Order: sequence, then C-alpha cells, then structure tokens
Amino acid sequence: MQKGMPTVLGIGDNTVDVYIDRGWMFPGGNTVNVAAMAARLGAPAAYIGCLSFDRYGTLIYNALLEEGIDLSHCRRADGQNACALIGHENNDRRFLGSRHGIRGNFTLNDADFTYMSSFDVVHTSIHSELNGQIGDIASNTRLLSYDFSNRWTDALRDQMAEFVDVAFISLGSADPDDCEAQVRTWSAAGCKTVVGTRGGEGSLALHDGRIYSMGIKPAEVVDTLGAGDGFVTGFLLEWSRYCDVPRALEAGARNAAEICSVMGAFGHGVAFDVPPDDLPSRTGTVRA
Repeated sequence: MQKGMPTVLGIGDNTVDVYIDRGWMFPGGNTVNVAAMAARLGAPAAYIGCLSFDRYGTLIYNALLEEGIDLSHCRRADGQNACALIGHENNDRRFLGSRHGIRGNFTLNDADFTYMSSFDVVHTSIHSELNGQIGDIASNTRLLSYDFSNRWTDALRDQMAEFVDVAFISLGSADPDDCEAQVRTWSAAGCKTVVGTRGGEGSLALHDGRIYSMGIKPAEVVDTLGAGDGFVTGFLLEWSRYCDVPRALEAGARNAAEICSVMGAFGHGVAFDVPPDDLPSRTGTVRA
C-alpha cells in the first residue's frame, strides 16, 4: 500500500572525505549521506550526531543546513572532526586512512528518543558507535535501519539482529549461493529484512523467508563514493512507502547509479591546492 513520503532520521557517524589526489573535500559519512540523499529525493530529513567546530565539522554542518536537514538535536563540540583520506583508481575510491575524531562523543537522551519516535525511518550504522544504546533506539523507532557495511562479525550479528528491522550488509562479489546463506543467518538471528549489496553484481534481499535479487542500473561513473549509501536511501524510501521488496531493490539500484554520476556523496565540495596540515596520516586507520 502506498504511503506519503516518509520522514527520515540519520543518527551517528559523519566524516569529511578528503580526495587527496583530486584536491577536493566533501561532507560524508553513512548516516549523514542517508539523511541528505533522502532530502534530495523529497523526504523530510534530520540528523543527530556530533560535529566539531573545525573546518571539517563546519563543512558538514553548513552542507546539511543547505540541504534543509533539521539539525535541532545535532551536537557540536571542541576537538577534531572525523575525516577520511580518499584515493582513486579509474574513478573507484580507495580509503587510505582516517581518524574517528569526536563523532562518538555524545549520548542519546530522553529528548532525543522522544524526537526520533516521530520519524518513519531511523537509520544508523556500524560506524556510529551507538551499539550500546541500540535497544533504546529500537524501542523508540517505527522502522530501524542499520548499515553493517562489511565489518560485521557473527557475534555482532547475533547481538544486534533482533533490534533491527532492515539490516544492510556488504557481501562484495561473493558467490550467489554464499550470499544467500549469509542473509539467511541474519534472518535466523532475528532480523526482519536483510539486504545484501554485492557491488557490480547487484543486490539481494530476504524477507518473510523469500529471496529477491536485483542487478545494477547503468551509470555514467564519475565517482563511486556514496553509491552504497545511495542504494540504502533509495531502498528505505520505497520500502517504507510500499513494503514491496523488488520495488525497493530497484529504487536502491537506481539511486546508487545516480550517485555515481557526481563527485562526492552529495556534493558541497571545497577545493584545496595544498592538502591541509591537520589531516590524518596515511598510515592511520584504514577503512575498507
């Protein structure tokens, strides 16, 4: 059944993606991207997280304001913002290093829980450092989405699955039978809907015991960074409105292709001639 455009709240991680080889930096982070991309698609959206007062946190904050994102519950604090170094090979991004910064320096409170209960979709991620509050988040949401990326473990799956309505997991280009087996373990652990993304091989989803699959959409690839978040956003908006898995998978694939056609996850790039002197080292934490 069709519903109106859902309201979407992203909670947690943020970063500034610094394109070292191209001289640009862009606002990003999974939950920031989902909020911004949802707004681009016409959904009222908001973001809760912790942003610094430095150039990186300010870049994200101002970009979200320009996109019409409600930041009334967003925190700002002293310290360094999260930041990621990005390189490219044939327009495909590579993570070279990062710092977590202050992104996890906040605790959700009663006012936040009351606020999030008003949204149709609440989205968070494995990078958001909120796993300790996942039970409270789930108790105050209508539909809780969680992006586990490719960093999940069996232990984390078993800990989190019962709280999550839609789990997104990255499966790479693994054999289809292996992918199907993986999503079934998430369903067995208690997750209602499981979506596995497979890069250029498309996606699959498990709901009510049935497996669905979808290929990718043609794209004029300029930059692949943010494509996965574009898929998540497209899927969630369509799923929330129609409860139709094939339709949601197609919407995810379509939006991922659109995101590939622009630089940065949702634009708002700032150019630089010389890399700033406060970037993380390339020998720092590397995120796949």
